Amino acid sequence: MGCQVTHTDSDNDCVAMCLNGHPEAFRHIVARYDAALVSYLAGRLRDRDRAEETAEEAFARAFMALRGLRKPESIFSWLVGIADRVLKEEARHARRRFELTEDFESKAQAAPAVPDYDLEQKVAALPMTLREVVLLRFYGGLSCSEVSQRLGIPIGTVTKRLSRAYENLRESLAESGHARRDSEVLR
Repeated sequence: MGCQVTHTDSDNDCVAMCLNGHPEAFRHIVARYDAALVSYLAGRLRDRDRAEETAEEAFARAFMALRGLRKPESIFSWLVGIADRVLKEEARHARRRFELTEDFESKAQAAPAVPDYDLEQKVAALPMTLREVVLLRFYGGLSCSEVSQRLGIPIGTVTKRLSRAYENLRESLAESGHARRDSEVLR
């Protein structure tokens, strides 16, 4: 008998199904959080393709470590933590490769210039409690009520965190000289 997961099943239900012999239920976790996790990683990496690869690795590691998840209702925060560890490992490996490369100057000159500003990078720099509501609300496409349910927090807390996140982003945008153009996105 197959797994009967619906889009209305909670994260707890999906995790329980995975742990009870229905690993295909994890697809629903991936579907729920893929866009938000990739957007977060794109802000950190400034490279959408690498962000997608890193998200895939994070989901694979999460699936393998699912038995260690203590709070299924906090699976998104757990996924972000795993993704952050993947990023740190990649950075460590990149530094080692760089140190071993004798012609690093020519490679540095050939690297494309990185734009001095990116809204996703500003979102990625937010504190975790603010970042997760922004990612779920705008990159994950959830309503405030759905964010409240996913995170297991009152809707008032969601809206308060969103307000704080907007304020932090506006200040950050103003400091970087992009206040007019990009702060309109935050209204």
